[in-house]
Amino acid sequence: MKKKQRGRRGASPRRRLRRIYTAAEPSIRPHPHYKVNRVPEAKPHAPPPSPLPRDASAAAEDAGGFRWALFRFPPAARRFCSLEEVHVWYLCPDELNDDSQFKMYEELLSPAEKKYANEKMSWKDAMLSCALRRTTLARYCKIDPRSFEFKYNKFHKPEILWPPDDSTVERPLHFNISHTTSLIACGVAMHGHIGIDVEEKKRKTIKSIFSLARCFFTPSEVNYLADISDSDAQRKEFFKLWTLKEAYVKALGLGLSGAPFSEFSIMLETSKGIRISKASKVCNDSNSGCDHLSENWQFALTELENSHYMAVFVEDYSRSPEDSLVPVGLKVWKTIPFVEDILVSGTEAVKLIG
Repeated sequence: MKKKQRGRRGASPRRRLRRIYTAAEPSIRPHPHYKVNRVPEAKPHAPPPSPLPRDASAAAEDAGGFRWALFRFPPAARRFCSLEEVHVWYLCPDELNDDSQFKMYEELLSPAEKKYANEKMSWKDAMLSCALRRTTLARYCKIDPRSFEFKYNKFHKPEILWPPDDSTVERPLHFNISHTTSLIACGVAMHGHIGIDVEEKKRKTIKSIFSLARCFFTPSEVNYLADISDSDAQRKEFFKLWTLKEAYVKALGLGLSGAPFSEFSIMLETSKGIRISKASKVCNDSNSGCDHLSENWQFALTELENSHYMAVFVEDYSRSPEDSLVPVGLKVWKTIPFVEDILVSGTEAVKLIG
């Protein structure tokens, strides 16, 4: 009597990861730069031996086992030249329209993130935002993008949640994400809290620009805009201020409710460059949140793809409040995760302002 053949065993994790690629259409298969690579076996969230990760090939030499990585990390993208440097990765949702590619990204999301995306008016934008966050962080931690867990403060700013065991040390890695309907950006920094905001230069508003300024800005900022007679120039300055102010409160870890825009002023044209000052009238109020405000920041204000303003703030403990804001070292990549990365810093796509 013949022995009954055993049923086929379930696919191994290695095979499942491989299928993510082989099932994809040729047009969205990983760019040759991202072909599957063998990197050292590591427990989820295991910290690297130093704050700045080493090249994957060097790390593989002293590893006993291997696992399949989702993609190869470009060495330049995974290293910070200094602890004050900031990296920004962005994508344009309108340029991604392949359903099988979306399925690949959705596989990275946690159940909570999938539920969040499904509840949003634009599932595509919400899903891509979560996927960009995970793939960006994985470049620096050498962790499977699916393994990340996040915690949130009371204003819903996310941070990486590292396992609470004695063998794990939190990496000095901070991130923040911002999105519009046409662009999603994720900023990453070492050793300092970061806030990022992107706004469309031609964003439509229900109210007039000046009405919005009176509702949200400080008197000094309103007066600054009032002195600009040209309506187009006034609109540009308004969105520069809005982008800077939103990036600042996000870096503080506070929402508009925790640090209303009326509690501090950003001065664009001063002899010492862009500066932040607390609104003294508001700061006399014991119930205000201005005690959280700080002036020890580095910043970057840019035009992105000639269609957006982008502002980035990073905390700098080495500076004194009397110093003017210092432009941050900024590197920017345009990405299609798993497919292509383009370094756009120093090109017409990224123009520094101020």
